[in-house]
Amino acid sequence: MAATTHTVTNQPPSLVGYNVFATDPALTEGIARHVGAARLDEVRAELDTLGRAAGSAQARQWGEQANAHPPVLHTHDRYGHRIDEVEFHPAWHRLLGHAVTAGLTGAWTRPDGHVRRTAGFLVWTQAEAGHGCPLSMTHAAVPALRAEPELAAEWEPLLTSRIYDRELRPAAGKGGALAGMAMTEKQGGSDVRSLTTRAEPLAAPGEYLLTGHKWFCSAPMSDAFLVLARAPGGLTCFLLPRVLPDGSRNALRIQRLKDKLGNRSNASAEVEFDGGTWARRVGEEGRGVATILEMVAATRLDCVTASAALMRQAVAQATHHTAHREAFGRRLTDQPLMRNVLADLALESEAATTLALRLAAAYDGGTEQDRHFLRLAVPAAKYWVTKRCTPLVAEALECLGGNGYVEESGLPLLLREAPVNSIWEGAGNVQALDVLRALRREPEALNAFLTEIGAARGADHRLDRAIRAMLTELADLEGIEARARRLVERMATVLQGSLLVRHAPPEVADAFCASRLGGDAGAAFGTLPHTLDLAAVVARARPETGG
Repeated sequence: MAATTHTVTNQPPSLVGYNVFATDPALTEGIARHVGAARLDEVRAELDTLGRAAGSAQARQWGEQANAHPPVLHTHDRYGHRIDEVEFHPAWHRLLGHAVTAGLTGAWTRPDGHVRRTAGFLVWTQAEAGHGCPLSMTHAAVPALRAEPELAAEWEPLLTSRIYDRELRPAAGKGGALAGMAMTEKQGGSDVRSLTTRAEPLAAPGEYLLTGHKWFCSAPMSDAFLVLARAPGGLTCFLLPRVLPDGSRNALRIQRLKDKLGNRSNASAEVEFDGGTWARRVGEEGRGVATILEMVAATRLDCVTASAALMRQAVAQATHHTAHREAFGRRLTDQPLMRNVLADLALESEAATTLALRLAAAYDGGTEQDRHFLRLAVPAAKYWVTKRCTPLVAEALECLGGNGYVEESGLPLLLREAPVNSIWEGAGNVQALDVLRALRREPEALNAFLTEIGAARGADHRLDRAIRAMLTELADLEGIEARARRLVERMATVLQGSLLVRHAPPEVADAFCASRLGGDAGAAFGTLPHTLDLAAVVARARPETGG
């Protein structure tokens, strides 16, 4: 008879078999707030189905497999023909196919489309974050293509389709398509105006041949790419199809895949255009930056949403673990200091989710006021929410102790993923300087931003004081570029505070305003005032699983 050395006890059950949407009050309440009454039941049912799938053991397994088996580049076939194909594990295709079928590339074609897609993106990418890149690129390509109506008519139905068609063939024969993007080059990074890729016009109107390179090409297995190149009339946006109308492969040479810190299930590539790379112009020559910025703005909102998803999953794991784990005779979640940490993490997560949904609702609103509000709010939110993601995930990992440092917990994967959204689509300085640019050039944007936060004036004295301090900073232009980060941080937290005061439970709004706006907290998570109702904040954040 085999000896038994111990019985496994005091280990929490795995957080699977739960509904990611239904167990997130900040998200469910946000949907009720932003979706029209006539469609609310439909949207809830849609997200409920997606939430059950995202919380399933199957989805978690797909995520693990997709990251354990990163994409592989095949430049040539066995006979030496150039093919430039990226091979993915079947789990990746299952994740991406489920997302496309759920409508996560189709925000532009249905009522409340951005709110329901943002919520769905937040829910589904908690199963696995890497495949969110092609979803985001495909979704965001639509507004850029609308600068060229003929191209939009051809490609928009494919990009917003619910059919996942992974085969490389001409667009005319596909039921759905994915889009990628290639802007940055070695010498410039975010400074796209320094790029050297050339575009030579052909005899046919709107057709060009490209010569050059791109240091980062997102989602290189896609059917088409939006790229920037220098045409005779200046920097111009182009649509580069992967397969030409006659069925031959376009001359998109994938040189290598990037070996990244995280986001390893997703392919990012370095590509070359050899002078025979065929592309079609999007918009006017010389208007490339303005055209592609439509895509950039949409992907920046997805950076906010993706970070909110990572935060929510980290908080869900931490609150779940500590509700089942005991130490020194008590559950971890009942111990005052751990409760303080969990509540602080929960505040950050709820503020991120609430802000992402408000931005999505402004996209759906579509008014001039909404457009002006987004011009400031998107880069400010992108700066701050993505910055807060990495320290939050690291602290959540610590809540699990040594268990959290082990790959099987899933927290190391979240931690490696966390920095990407802060870097993608312009790192922190780019976002902060973009806010300054909007303040200088678009006074209507500041008016819209102040109108939004002003809706909560008088409801909390700490918020009122923070608004006044923000206005003082805005009025002082001395050295503003060097202190842009501090200003943008203040703008983002004031906006979050305004939203929570109006929409969150009192204990959440009170704790946020006390710590983020009132200065009653330390530099690390877990330093909230002990007099707050922290137990209620933690209880709200914990995903109820029946266990």
